[in-house]
Amino acid sequence: MLKKITKFIWKLLIVITFLTAFALVFPKFLFWMFAQPRTYTLETVESTRVAIVFGAGLLRDGSAGPVLSDRVQTAVALYQQGKVEKLLMSGDNSLIEYNEPEAMRQYALEHGVPDEDIILDYAGRRTYDTCYRAKHIFQVDKAILVTQEFHMPRALLLCNWFDIDANGVVANNRYFLKRFQAFWAFRELFATFQAMWDVLITKPVPILGEVEPIN
Repeated sequence: MLKKITKFIWKLLIVITFLTAFALVFPKFLFWMFAQPRTYTLETVESTRVAIVFGAGLLRDGSAGPVLSDRVQTAVALYQQGKVEKLLMSGDNSLIEYNEPEAMRQYALEHGVPDEDIILDYAGRRTYDTCYRAKHIFQVDKAILVTQEFHMPRALLLCNWFDIDANGVVANNRYFLKRFQAFWAFRELFATFQAMWDVLITKPVPILGEVEPIN
């Protein structure tokens, strides 16, 4: 009897493991397939009015960390090459002492982007929130998304889901970040599953406010 129970438990664990792996990997594959034809380089991407730059971690002094500065650096290059006219910088500012959009703004100012061409979204706590607010608050219909390769599929699918005609340019200036690709890829499996769950099941509404069209 005990042997049969043990055998049943092992079979059950195998099935659960398989289903969990499928639930994590399949959405990631779908997102990756969606992103491939929509991902470009600085040289090949079509010009549009707005680039959306996604927030990432800060250093202890409040300045942009390596992942974030990599994104802003790429966005600045898009601006300087005339590919975009405005930079929508969206990140987390849920705490007074933690201000991703301002750190992004400071980095862009230091690299020659005029302040009037920088728009800050202080409520972009998640990729979902950034894309949702870009459409409903900032009235963005078309944009170039700027983020790293590991994050691009999720960003592209979410923004296009919210009716933003979005293409992406990968931020790949800091090659030492490639050492952490395995970590980012593993983390993104769960984030991608959450994104699919959000758009299909829970459909959360992020923090909103007055409409601020990017004119």
